[in-house]
Amino acid sequence: MNTNVIWTNFLNSIKEQITSLAFDTWFKDTKLVELSNGKAKILVPMHIHKKHLIENYSEMIENTLNLVTGTNFDIEFILEEELNNQNDIDIDVDMIGVPTEKIKLETNLNPKYLFENFIVGESNRFAHAAALSVAENPGRMYNPLFIYGKSGLGKTHLMHAIGNYISSNTSKNVLYVTSEQFITDFLGINKKDKKGTNFDYIDYFKNKYRNIDVLIIDDIQFLGSAQQTQQEFFHTFNKLYDDNKQIIISSDRSPDDLKILEDRLRTRFSWGLSVNIFPPDFELRKQILLKKISGQGMSSNVPNDVIEYIANNCQSDVRQLEGAVTRLFAYATMMSGSDITLDLAIDALKDYLNKSIGTKNSVQRIQRVVADYYQISVDDIKSKKRHASVAYPRQIAMYLTRKLTDESFPKIGIEFGGRDHSTVIHSVDKISEEINQNKQLKNLVETLEEKIK
Repeated sequence: MNTNVIWTNFLNSIKEQITSLAFDTWFKDTKLVELSNGKAKILVPMHIHKKHLIENYSEMIENTLNLVTGTNFDIEFILEEELNNQNDIDIDVDMIGVPTEKIKLETNLNPKYLFENFIVGESNRFAHAAALSVAENPGRMYNPLFIYGKSGLGKTHLMHAIGNYISSNTSKNVLYVTSEQFITDFLGINKKDKKGTNFDYIDYFKNKYRNIDVLIIDDIQFLGSAQQTQQEFFHTFNKLYDDNKQIIISSDRSPDDLKILEDRLRTRFSWGLSVNIFPPDFELRKQILLKKISGQGMSSNVPNDVIEYIANNCQSDVRQLEGAVTRLFAYATMMSGSDITLDLAIDALKDYLNKSIGTKNSVQRIQRVVADYYQISVDDIKSKKRHASVAYPRQIAMYLTRKLTDESFPKIGIEFGGRDHSTVIHSVDKISEEINQNKQLKNLVETLEEKIK
C-alpha cells in the first residue's frame, strides 16, 4: 500500500471523528510524505498547523494511523522548507482545563458571523487558522490574538466567529465590545448614584470586563484619543492575562504602528500572536461573490462574466463586493425583473464602481505623479525611508491627497505605508504653511495638481 492510499484512508477516517470545519482547517491540506523506520512524516502548510496538530490531535492521529496501517509510528510534522533541512521545535503543551458551570452573560456577538460562512483564501488563510486555533483553546494557544488589516477585510467576522464558537462549545463567558463602548463604559464610572457615590458603577465596570473568560475588543486604535481609558484598559488587560483569560484585539494597523497608544500597551499586544488580513485576491473575490449571490437564491441566474466583471472592479474589501451584489439585484428588480447580463451589470454599477474605486485610483495617481516628478518610486513614498529626498515628496503627496480626495487622515496614513494619522496631519500642515510663504513651492504644487487632474 503506497503512502497516497494510506493517507486517503487516514483522512477519510479522521473526517468521521471531527467537525468538517476542523477537518478543512487542520487536515485537508496535509500529506504523508514518508513512512519508514517507524516514523511517519506528515507535511503541513504552515507552522500554526504543526503546533495545533501536536497540541490537540496527536493521540487521534497516532491511533488512526495505527488502525489504517496496523503498525505504530512516531509522528513528525514538517513544513515544505523543512523537507531537506529539518529543525526540531520544542513546544510546551499545557493540560487542558475543565470548564466549570457558569451563568452566561450578554456576549454582544452577532450570530451570523461563523467560521462556517467565512470564506478562506490565500489572503486570510493564516488569520483564519489562528482564529480557529484560539477558539478551540481559548486562553492557551495565542494570547492575546491581535488581528489587523484595512477595514472591510473580515476582522470583525473572525472575532465574532471565535466568540460564537467558544460560546457554543464551552461554558466560558465571552464579551465582544468596540473600543468606543469600552470608553463609554469607563466614563460611566464618573457618574454618581442616588447615594452620591460611584461604587455601583465601578462594580458594574469591573464585573463586566474582568469577570469574564474571553474579551474581544474591536478597533483598538480608537483608544488613542482617550489617555485615561488606555490606563484602565492596561489594568484590565493585565488582570485577564494573569488569569489566563483569552484576549482578542483588532486594529487597522499592526501593534508596531499603533504609535497613538502607550508603549506598554503596544508591548503587551505583541506578547501573543499578530496576524494580518490582506485584501482578497481575484479568486477569493469570486468565491465571496458566489457565496453572496447564492444567499439571494439566484446564483444560477448570474453569468460568469458578470461575476468576473465585479471581481475585477471591486478590489478593496468585502463590503464593497457585497454592496455591488445588493445594488445589482436591486437594479434588476427595478427594471421589471430583467435578466442579469453583463450589460445590465455595467449599467447598474457604473456610478457605484466609479465612486468606490475613484478615490483609491486618485491616491495611487497622486503618488505616481509626485514620485515621477522627484524621480523616485512609489515604493519609496510608501517606505519608512526618512531621507529628505524621499520624506519631502512624501509630505507633498500627503498634502495633495488630503486636498484632492475626501480621505480621512487615518486612511491617508494607511495608503502611505501604514503611517499614523498624526504624521499625515503634520505633513499637511507643514506643506500648507510653506505654500503660503514660498511662491516657488506654490507654483510647483499647482503644476502637480494639473498633472494629477
